[in-house]
Amino acid sequence: MTTAVPDLADIEIRDPATDEVVGCVRPAGPEQVDDAVGRAVAAGAAWARTSPADRAGAVKDAAAAVRAVAEELARLNESETGRPYDDALGGALAAAGTLEQYAELGPLHRGRSLQGNWSATDLMVPGPRGVVAAITPWNDPVAVAAGLIGAALVTGNTVVHKPSERSPHVGRRFADLVASFLPDGVLTVLDGAGPTGALLSAHAAVDVVAHVGSIAAGRAIAEAAAGTGAKVLLENGGNDPLIVDDGVDPVWAAGQAALGSYANGGQVCVSVERIYCHAGVADEFLAALAEEATRWVYRPSAEGEKALGPLVDRRQREHVHAHVAEALQGGAVAHVGGAVPDGAGAFYPATVLSGLTPQMRIVREETFGPVAPVRVVDSFEQGLAEAVDDPHGLAATVLTPDMAHAQEAWRALRVGTVKVNAVFGGAPGGAAEPRGLSGTGFGYGPELLDEMTATKTVHVEPCPPRHRP
Repeated sequence: MTTAVPDLADIEIRDPATDEVVGCVRPAGPEQVDDAVGRAVAAGAAWARTSPADRAGAVKDAAAAVRAVAEELARLNESETGRPYDDALGGALAAAGTLEQYAELGPLHRGRSLQGNWSATDLMVPGPRGVVAAITPWNDPVAVAAGLIGAALVTGNTVVHKPSERSPHVGRRFADLVASFLPDGVLTVLDGAGPTGALLSAHAAVDVVAHVGSIAAGRAIAEAAAGTGAKVLLENGGNDPLIVDDGVDPVWAAGQAALGSYANGGQVCVSVERIYCHAGVADEFLAALAEEATRWVYRPSAEGEKALGPLVDRRQREHVHAHVAEALQGGAVAHVGGAVPDGAGAFYPATVLSGLTPQMRIVREETFGPVAPVRVVDSFEQGLAEAVDDPHGLAATVLTPDMAHAQEAWRALRVGTVKVNAVFGGAPGGAAEPRGLSGTGFGYGPELLDEMTATKTVHVEPCPPRHRP
């Protein structure tokens, strides 16, 4: 049973583009958390015994339903988090594709046999872990939830989902839609902020806590799980570096840097957070990057411009601007942006900074906003060394014409994903393990099925004949 009592005051959600109230939710307390987990436990045995093909069929049907309402989900997402509609629609469609992927992979997930004595059989058999608590973020609320929930369901687990308190309506709409294709209790949804997540994470009957979000929340979840024995999967965000090597086309590199820094307002788990640019191309790169930044506007209005939505709320804008203002006070230079605009909403301009030192907070911590902090370095080796000198370990990007440098970089960078000559992209089904402060465990891909299951080794020998006197 859970004992901590959270603040049960209603949570108000405002459209970050207009400041208008778009909804209100009541956070779940101990009784609601106990009820949801209890229902998941009660449904567990029957769902685990359901054939993998039937589980996959339910998830595949849910995927089709999600695809059918993708536009509705995108509008909800846009109104709650400010994510530009086209990006939000892409996230909803990606969620449908992710559910379809796990519907295909689930029945193929299998164990293996071991070679032992002729008369014995040895098997390593995966099975569901039990109740999965899926705690998901606001910056891509539908696609992230689809990954964790889809992998958990097709492997026979039941799920209690807590979407972010900053995107509760789109989170609940998605989860309720998926749950409508499942037996009662297999997937339930809880509203609430950190206190509700803490109750869920510390619940004795939860077997897996899968979380995508902040470092602080990830640490709290890990501490709670240490007391219950639950398995923990964490993606805690990162401080992803981009290295711009000498010899690259500076205009092309600037386009890559802008995309990595400004997409979704810089509110992507693998956004570019710090840039190390070789002095040989720095002047041209900074000029091109400043020009690129001017194309990212609050609302697209002309050919060649790109949508830069608001930050998720004013609290996040205050966090972003605090990093920028501190850097400017420390001697950094703003080539573009760097000031809080007037008017409604939580908008912040696409910003380019240079003149940074390694000790500045904007270099050392995740800013999570539309800011491209550029540090000019004298050599590729210096840029790589400074990129590596960081406790986070989510992702990194290297732009270089030198494949020896690319090889050196991907081996040296202590992160889950290294991208060479592209800030985004990757084959379907990819998975990686974050390191350091960025978390632990595989997210997405076939490997996530392994994380959601426990392997049991079974040794079977024939019973000897009964001795009869």
